[in-house]
Amino acid sequence: MDTSIAISLGSLTIRWYGILVTLAFAVGSYLAYREVKRLKLDLDELLNILIITIPSSILGARLYYVIMRWDIYGASPADILKTWQGGLAVHGGIIAAALAILIYCRLRKQSFLAWADILAPSLAIGQAIGRWGNYFNQEAYGYVTNLPWAIRIGENYHHPTFLYESLWNLLVFALLYIYSRRRHYTGAIFAIYLIAYSVGRFFIEMLREDSLMIGSLRAAMVISVLSILAGLIILYLIQRKPAASTIDQKGASRQLKRANQRDAQKKQESQKKQESPKKTVKKSK
Repeated sequence: MDTSIAISLGSLTIRWYGILVTLAFAVGSYLAYREVKRLKLDLDELLNILIITIPSSILGARLYYVIMRWDIYGASPADILKTWQGGLAVHGGIIAAALAILIYCRLRKQSFLAWADILAPSLAIGQAIGRWGNYFNQEAYGYVTNLPWAIRIGENYHHPTFLYESLWNLLVFALLYIYSRRRHYTGAIFAIYLIAYSVGRFFIEMLREDSLMIGSLRAAMVISVLSILAGLIILYLIQRKPAASTIDQKGASRQLKRANQRDAQKKQESQKKQESPKKTVKKSK
């Protein structure tokens, strides 16, 4: 029995992997929507960010995995598009999404760190949900073990590393959610996500049997170390400039609010320009 298939109706096949990845994006987007609404920020900006972030993360996650496993996909390029079989690397998705948001924020004169803070809890809960797609695809498991909670893959029982990471991400989400309700520096939530997630991923990766490799090093462990360093650097830098980085009592970033105010002023100015010719015409009559 193929455990990866959720529904099969004739030629139509819906797989658990796709369902869970979709659910992860849906839950994450909803949480981000609730947070933006709580902070009284522009929901249109969030929608724009989600529109570019979701496809970017999927593309980045797949591209990262394909590059790392080019020994397989180089011989069979047609398999590159078969994402339903698995092969979405979390780190690739995070890197691609972060770059997409950074470019958007530069163009729109928004604060990247402020938006990263808003999206970090959504990312953590999304990862917790999405990891269960690995269970149904029978992938991302660890070494053979006789522990009571081991899962059977083929003829042997293995560490359920997908489960370890899912539970760890739930803890990271709880930490970020609680911290986001307190007064903090802009960028602190994102930095804590980088550190907390990467610490867990580093140790869980030690148990993985199917790790992506960079030479003799496990790619996820290398990126985890770099992410921890990046998180620590962000925390150091933002605390050196508290006046520019603090969050107000309601938790909304001053930088984001100023950007929203600028947009509102531009709209008002354009409306006034459109109305002024009409008034001139009336006076001439």
